[in-house]
Amino acid sequence: MAGGNFMHRVISYVVNEVIVNGLANSPAFQRFAVRTSRRIEDISSKAAQKREELAEQMKDFSKNFEQQSKKQ
Repeated sequence: MAGGNFMHRVISYVVNEVIVNGLANSPAFQRFAVRTSRRIEDISSKAAQKREELAEQMKDFSKNFEQQSKKQ
């Protein structure tokens, strides 16, 4: 059983090395990685902006609700 585990690790290592080196040296993959990274950064910044906008709206809503409650 130990020999099978060793062979599995060796094959896994060799396959990983081939794949990693192949992708690292691929201009198409590098472009894909850069575009994907930029899109994720854009989406993250938009989400943070929306979160701030919603927090501000909730704050305004809370103030308006308190003012309406005091009037009644």
